[in-house]
Order: sequence, then C-alpha cells, then structure tokens
Amino acid sequence: MAENANDPRTRQSGLDTPLSARRRRLPRLSPNPDAFGEATEGFARFMGTPQFLLWMTLFCALWLGWNTWGPESLRFDDAAIGFTALTLMLSLQASYAAPLLLLAQNRQDDRDKVALREDRDRAERNLADTEYLTREIAGLRLALQDVSTRDFVRSEMRSLSDDIVEQLRESLREEIRNEIRNDLLEARSADRDRKTTKKGSAKKTGKKKRGTRPADAEDTSTTTLALLAAEEAAEAAAERPQEGPQA
Repeated sequence: MAENANDPRTRQSGLDTPLSARRRRLPRLSPNPDAFGEATEGFARFMGTPQFLLWMTLFCALWLGWNTWGPESLRFDDAAIGFTALTLMLSLQASYAAPLLLLAQNRQDDRDKVALREDRDRAERNLADTEYLTREIAGLRLALQDVSTRDFVRSEMRSLSDDIVEQLRESLREEIRNEIRNDLLEARSADRDRKTTKKGSAKKTGKKKRGTRPADAEDTSTTTLALLAAEEAAEAAAERPQEGPQA
C-alpha cells in the first residue's frame, strides 16, 4: 500500500491532484479575429444581396444543363443518381453559411452595444447640459425681477429732482434774506451815523425842525418796507429755478 501511495502514476490518478497539461498533437489555429470577422461579414453581406442569388441561380443552371445535355464523357454529376455532387456542394455551402452569418451577427451585436453605450453617454451629457441651462435661465429670471424698470427710474428721478429744486429754493431764499438783512443793517447803521452827526450839529446850533418824524419811527417803517420787499424778491427768485427743470 505504501508503494502504491508513493507511485507517481497513482498520485496523478487522484481527484485532488490536478492533471498536467497535455501536449497537442495538432497545431492550434489562432487566426486574426478582426481579419476573419471582416471576411465573414463581407461574405454574409454578399449572401444577402440580389447578386449572390443571381450568380447562385446561374451556377446551378449551368451545372444542371451541362450534366443533363452535355457530352456523356464530360459529365461529372450524372442525373441518374440525382445530381449528388451538386446536392453535397449546396449542403456544404449551407452548413458554412449558417456559422458565418451567426459570427457576423455577433459582431454586429457588439457594435450595436458600443453604439448604444455611446448614445447613452451622449444622452446623459445632453441631459446634464439641459439641466444646467435650465438652472441658469431660472437664475436669470430671478435676477431680472430685481432690476429696476424704466417707469420706476423715471419716478425716482422725478422725486429727486423735486427734492433738489425745493432745497435750491430754500437755499436761495435764505441767501437773499441774509443779503437783504445785511444791506438793511448796513443802511441803518449808515443812517444812524448820519442822524447822529445831524443831531450833534443841531444841538450846537440850537435849531430843531418841526413836523418831522422821530428817528425810531422812520427806522421802523423803513425796516418793515425792506423786509416786505425782501420777501417778495425771495419768492420771485425761488420760482425761477422751479420753472427751469419743469421746462
């Protein structure tokens, strides 16, 4: 038993021992898949054309005609045995045509799968681009809602122009009033100086005119008239810049 266990032939016959690679008696054929596939596709395409049917019909007609009406010494497929050679040839052609057609169909299926995958990827990219454009358009619509319209800008400019005109009017009134007030104060001071000089000279001479108004009453009336004139001048000057923007 021990000798049988150590025998290499016995060890190789066990199920738990892998077999060694066998030597091939015939060389392994490995044609180029692309070249062979292109050849089979070309043959399959030619078999599906009207030219193949016409040539096949012409070949069979010549075969049958020669072996039927040709010289007996030159006939190679006798009609008495039912054209056995032609039958075998057509069977051989059919037996090879079916695998060639299947091979061409498999290659076409592979190309269809690749084309389908590319179409799916292209459709996904188009969908992503469409979604991106949709989001961008939605963002633009939201942004356009905050944009000022022409009527709104016009109304705002009109209100601003009215405010500016009112401010200019007030500033012009104040400037005119200040100028008139300064002029009146200067005139009053000049009148007082002149009257003071006259009073001093009248006291020296001892003469006094009758029927004249007192100095304070005269100054009060003059100041009142000047203020009224200043108000009218300020109103007229304030109306001028208002007419300019409206025009």
